[in-house]
Amino acid sequence: MTKDRRKGSVLHLHSVPGVWGLSQSARKGRQTCGTERMGEAVQIVVFVMAFVPCNALLDLAGVHQVQGTWMGSVTLPCTYMPSDGFTQQTLIWSMERDDSTSTIFRRDYSGDHVLLSQFRNRVSVPKHIPGDASLLIENLEISDSGHYTCQVIWRTKNNRVITREVTTTVKVVKVAATKPIIRASELGLTVPAGARTSLTCVASGSPPISYRWFRGTPGQKALLLSRQAELVWDSLQPSDTGKYYCEVENRAGAGAVQQSDAVELTVTGSPLTQQPTPGIGLNTRPLYTPQGNVPQLVTTGLTAAKQLSEGGSEEPPVATGLPSSRYALPAALAVVLGVAVLGALLTALWCRRRNEEATALQMSPDWRLMGKTLLSAHTKIQILRLKHPMTLSL
Repeated sequence: MTKDRRKGSVLHLHSVPGVWGLSQSARKGRQTCGTERMGEAVQIVVFVMAFVPCNALLDLAGVHQVQGTWMGSVTLPCTYMPSDGFTQQTLIWSMERDDSTSTIFRRDYSGDHVLLSQFRNRVSVPKHIPGDASLLIENLEISDSGHYTCQVIWRTKNNRVITREVTTTVKVVKVAATKPIIRASELGLTVPAGARTSLTCVASGSPPISYRWFRGTPGQKALLLSRQAELVWDSLQPSDTGKYYCEVENRAGAGAVQQSDAVELTVTGSPLTQQPTPGIGLNTRPLYTPQGNVPQLVTTGLTAAKQLSEGGSEEPPVATGLPSSRYALPAALAVVLGVAVLGALLTALWCRRRNEEATALQMSPDWRLMGKTLLSAHTKIQILRLKHPMTLSL
């Protein structure tokens, strides 16, 4: 330190001309130094903000390149931090390929518009997430490879227009199916008999991916069970215990088949007997059993048989107790029908007799009148004979 700057314990801070002009003595510096430094910081911020325009805070964030899987989907990021006083006016996504640029998507005051037919029903942009203008492309085709530009236009309160752009290169490739893995259900690989469980074959690659399930070990003779990604058992039996594996392939793999490692499923306990619902007969379902290489048809319901794999023998059921309810219902119906027929017959006979009696009562007055008339005529003839015997005799 020089002599003019240091005098004992006093340190003089000389001002720098043209900047802030700070010069304090030691006695007052200890009280005002902190305040002055804070003031300096505020002045620096104001100084910087005076030279940095507000629109510099609006900037689009994206990535330079993304790789998409053929027949899959991909998202092209385009985001910004929303700011008060700036309203998004227009959003445009365009694609450049083979030295030509075409507008794919446009969002303005009138709504969303997909302008290229080859992207119809395949592209979308979030609507209700402020600051997110990312483009989602589904069902990717090889021809979708190219340079995609996201352009956002804002309008300020004083009607100024600000435009920002970000470009992302997209490369669509065909990916062969990967080696699949098998995922068990929540019950795991050790499951009690009668439970419902499943095994799921999981693989990645360009869709569509075909699946096949086998019972056995890869590389050995195995039994084809299913052509779905999930292998399901509605009611496990002890005979379902064994090893299972799956294999996958897609068109991108040039016919290459990927096989999973085998997993072993263990079914514990005896098969559960399902009580039948009254009026419903036995049900059958196809299950794959370890007897040979042919799927066996297993019957479930009232007469669940012992599994042959356990060494048990299948014996016919013995009928005991009261007759089955299946015969009681037809007998009751027959009795009711007989009573109804007999009642109808008695009713018909009773009605017929009443009609005959009514007819007889109705005809009786006529016969009485006729009898009286005949009797009166006969009486008159007798009187005439007595008065004129000769005339009547002639």
